Amino acid sequence: MSTPVDVAAHAQTIAHNYVVHYPEHPARTSDPNYVDFEAYARANKPTAKCAFWNSADSDQCTLDKPLELHHKVIEFSLQNGIDLAVLEADYPGISNPSEVGAWVESGTNFEWLCQYHHRGAGGVHNASSSDFTAERYVKDLISKKGVSDGNTSNATSNTNL
Repeated sequence: MSTPVDVAAHAQTIAHNYVVHYPEHPARTSDPNYVDFEAYARANKPTAKCAFWNSADSDQCTLDKPLELHHKVIEFSLQNGIDLAVLEADYPGISNPSEVGAWVESGTNFEWLCQYHHRGAGGVHNASSSDFTAERYVKDLISKKGVSDGNTSNATSNTNL
């Protein structure tokens, strides 16, 4: 089935430029829950797969490099800034401030990613949330800067939060 095409396929450079305000936080090495992160990584790495292993974008996975364990909901460095009432609404049972650090370093908050889907051009730390999510379903949605299909647009989007 064919649908009418009003806009031809094209590539567009997207740039995000904003400041993140990290709350005061301990160094990873002095965090008492860091041992839980390390234990989880050791126990699960032998069977781990990139979260994109069965997606439309799986051919972008950098499987020649070690997988990386990503904090998928709350990054370690943000734990002291969490609004516990809001977190509790999404993750019931995690409103005790003395337990947040343990939850941040638990399997509920982890996701295995290859280097590309973690820190690469299409990675969770670089792509917008909507683009990162769409990569699961749209093959070759994101490429490294300077790599395009030849239909490059000069448009740039800047998001200042």
